[in-house]
Amino acid sequence: MTALQQTPAPARVHPGRRLGRLAVRLFLACGAVVSLVPFLWMAIAATHSTSDLFHSPPPFLPGGRLLDNLARLQDTIGFGRVLLNSLSIAVVHTALSSLISAMCGYGLAKYRFRGRGLLLGAVLATMMIPFQVLLVPLFQMMASVGWIDSYQAVILPFLANSFGILLMRQGFVDFPDEILESARIDGSGELRTFYQVVLPCVRPQLGALVIFTFMAQWNSFIWPLLMLNSEDKYTVPVALNTLTGLSHVDYSGLMLGSLLATLPLMALFLLFQRQFVAGLLGGAVKG
Repeated sequence: MTALQQTPAPARVHPGRRLGRLAVRLFLACGAVVSLVPFLWMAIAATHSTSDLFHSPPPFLPGGRLLDNLARLQDTIGFGRVLLNSLSIAVVHTALSSLISAMCGYGLAKYRFRGRGLLLGAVLATMMIPFQVLLVPLFQMMASVGWIDSYQAVILPFLANSFGILLMRQGFVDFPDEILESARIDGSGELRTFYQVVLPCVRPQLGALVIFTFMAQWNSFIWPLLMLNSEDKYTVPVALNTLTGLSHVDYSGLMLGSLLATLPLMALFLLFQRQFVAGLLGGAVKG
């Protein structure tokens, strides 16, 4: 006679623990709402005129000036063109910087050579140098090679990112050396081993680096402002800065331009969000 298998009753959750979970969820929900309020106000302000924003009380519902503001923004700064400029610069810079950071991090993690520790210390030391200290010597270097008012002056000086190198190095440190030796024994060259064997295993760190690098370049303001003199080469932050004058500020245009400028960042984060979270937590769990 076969004994009937009884399904164990689900464990009861202690009321105090259930209340604690509810409190945490309410706290997170409130934090999410508070963080979304500035974006909501930016979206509402983009649909009103600048004069409407200074009424008392201010508008809390969308208006009907969105198309007018968009047309004025296009006529004033050529927003479509500057958006394409920023996108092109950010994509090229992100691709090259991520590749260089991955290769440098791989070399520091897996190659044994004299002075490796000193080189790693030098990379760490560069993170302590304020960006403002580099402005004058970098400007002189760009002027000496005739790169003022060019895109290469905006892209090339910051391709070797110390943060990216250290982030990728930490991803490569735990990669088994035995797999590298097996690939080399099978006749795989160093570049093929790097691209086809090692790099796919650090996609979380690479995805996080892509997001950080793209955001930094997309939001960069001081360096493009110094390098670019032609209005048709402006990036989004530099072009939006021209809307603020001494006697008049186009707040509705600023809000609309800022709102549109956040869309590529949101799309990039949604595309790489899984790799981004995994890359941030990759060093937290071992084994």
